[in-house]
Amino acid sequence: MANNGAATQVASEKKLYRIGELSRLADLKPFVLRYWETEFPMLEPVKSPSGHRLYRQEDVDMVFRIKRLLYDEGFTIAGARRHLREHVVADEPESRGPSRSPEGAGQLLSRKMLLDLRDTLRAFLTLLERR
Repeated sequence: MANNGAATQVASEKKLYRIGELSRLADLKPFVLRYWETEFPMLEPVKSPSGHRLYRQEDVDMVFRIKRLLYDEGFTIAGARRHLREHVVADEPESRGPSRSPEGAGQLLSRKMLLDLRDTLRAFLTLLERR
């Protein structure tokens, strides 16, 4: 039972990330994260009673999505914001209605999954390197 309690404690400790932790995890400067908060309404960390930003896992995932769109796919800030607004509301391809080509939709889904997997693996690598 002690292992279960320890696992629960570790899980609860990492539900929230401070800006410095996320900065290192995403390899971004803290001022970039603060700027993105002003440009992307869907990135909204909670504030601690002392006023520190605390990023939930959804925020961490969003930071990696934004980073991928801006740095890897060449979106502008406005274009990335529009893309996220369209895709966050309808995150699943089926909820957006019928696609023009089932093959095209599969390729887009596969590309998105691979990019998400790459971002997740980079985050894990960063965590492992810190140990």
